[in-house]
Amino acid sequence: MVEAALAQKCHILGRIPKNVKFPPVQELADGSYLSWINPDRKSKKKGATRIQVRVIEYLILEQGEEVVYRLITDLIDYEMFPSLILADEYHWRWEIENTLSEFKTHLNARKTPIRSKKPKLVVQEIYGWLLAHWAVRSLIFRASTTTDKSPLRFSFTGTLRILRRAISQFQQALPSSLPYFFSWLISEIADQIIPPRLGRTNPRVVKKPRSKFKARKPIHRTGFTQLQPLTFAVVSSIA
Repeated sequence: MVEAALAQKCHILGRIPKNVKFPPVQELADGSYLSWINPDRKSKKKGATRIQVRVIEYLILEQGEEVVYRLITDLIDYEMFPSLILADEYHWRWEIENTLSEFKTHLNARKTPIRSKKPKLVVQEIYGWLLAHWAVRSLIFRASTTTDKSPLRFSFTGTLRILRRAISQFQQALPSSLPYFFSWLISEIADQIIPPRLGRTNPRVVKKPRSKFKARKPIHRTGFTQLQPLTFAVVSSIA
């Protein structure tokens, strides 16, 4: 998977399981260290070579207990990509789920996402879809600059409802009155504040018996990790 991602000129940042060993080769100034991913026998026959990666180890508090997280990345430059920033960004990876929901559920709002039958028209429709989402998010960002809130604290669906109501007013407005209507639009969007999000949890438990995981209990529905400022203690990588 790592080799396939790098072949597409993409960067990687992901968590690795405990049983996968990465012997430290060189410790970096921020506490991370360099190591190698060695290909298996089958991959070697296909011409695969070892891949240099950077390993980031840190502690985070989960349900009152310190848990060690290990991430690997191909972003070797620790000055441009410090460990703390990469670890912080990793824990926001699920934001893509909200973006997909904005696309498929709220912005589109129809059972058939793509109506075109020809390839060129499908591409054109997708581009229009992306531009519409960018326009909504750009207005949300503009509204956030008038407050002290993050753009993520503004409701996408609320903004979308305001825009749908405002389209007819903008179409009938005179050019001289457009700045007034735009200021009104930004002020309306600025009121669409949503409460802070709760933490997310994914306990390794199942309902069925005879599993290596513990049984699901009511505590697993409420015992999530609260969102908190990340203050990691970097684990020493080399003895």
